[in-house]
Amino acid sequence: MADQGRDPCPIVIINDFGGAFAMGIVGGTIWHGIKGFRNSPLGERRAGAFSAIRMRAPVVGGNFGTWGGVFSTMDCTVKAIRRKEDPFNSIIAGFMTGGALAFRGGWRYARNGAISCGLLLAVIEGVGIAVGRYFAAAQAPPMQAPMAA
Repeated sequence: MADQGRDPCPIVIINDFGGAFAMGIVGGTIWHGIKGFRNSPLGERRAGAFSAIRMRAPVVGGNFGTWGGVFSTMDCTVKAIRRKEDPFNSIIAGFMTGGALAFRGGWRYARNGAISCGLLLAVIEGVGIAVGRYFAAAQAPPMQAPMAA
């Protein structure tokens, strides 16, 4: 059962990369702004916050964007190979993404990254399924008792 609301894979990869980059920029701006403000001397807190944002937020955005782009590429690859749309695609794609991004550190880091990322995506997919079932059950109309004759 294909998801008719999504764009085709090459466009999805670009959209996911851009969305992850934007999310990383916003989160990095907040995080490093607060961190730069707190770690600066009293008279230079605003300047310290802006300096920290300017130096670190693009790095966080780039890291998020890289993860989003690689994950989306792996997800499209898994969908093309399996010819199915189910939660296992995301789990497998997460496993492959974690391994690919940690591969520079060697086999041990790639294995650990793959397992960690695969488990994280399994938890996310599991929670998504549980929440979906909960809300589907909550919105189901109540059953009526059969009438006695």
